[in-house]
Amino acid sequence: MAVKKIVTYPAEILEAECESVQVFDKKLGKLLNDMYDTMIEFDGVGLAAPQIGLDKQIAIVDIDDEFGTIEMINPEVLETDGEQTGTEGCLSFPGLYGEVTRPDYVKIKAQDRKGKYYTLEAEGFLARAILHEIDHLHGVLFTSKVTKYLNEEELEGLEAE
Repeated sequence: MAVKKIVTYPAEILEAECESVQVFDKKLGKLLNDMYDTMIEFDGVGLAAPQIGLDKQIAIVDIDDEFGTIEMINPEVLETDGEQTGTEGCLSFPGLYGEVTRPDYVKIKAQDRKGKYYTLEAEGFLARAILHEIDHLHGVLFTSKVTKYLNEEELEGLEAE
C-alpha cells in the first residue's frame, strides 16, 4: 500500500475528461488500495483518479457508513432526484469550502475491481459524495457549483451543529 501525492488545482488533469478503464487486473486492485490509503491519510470521504494524476474513470467513496468503501470504475449516473444543499470541500482545493446544491438521491451503474457491473442507490451525504467524485471523472470541479464560499468562522459554526 502506498499513499499517493494529491494533485491540487490548477493542474490541467483536474479539468480533463477521464478515459474508461478497459483492463481489470492486479495493478488496478493495487491502485484502488493505494487510493483508499491516500483518501484516509488526507482525511477525505472520496478520491478520484485525476486527484492522484491519472486520467482514468476510477473513484472511491467511504463516508464511514454501512456501505463501506464503494469502488466505482467507469461509473454512470442513471437517475437523480430531489435536492440538497450542503458544505463541500475537496482534497485538490486544500482549505476551500463552499455551499453546493446537488441531487438528494442518485442511482449509478459502475464496475467493481473485477469488472463486474453493479448498480447502487444512495441518498443524502452519500449521494453528494458519489456525485462529487463522478464529477471529477468528467473534469467538473465543485468550485463550478459553489453558490457561496465559507470562511473559517462559518465552518466552525457548522461543525458545532
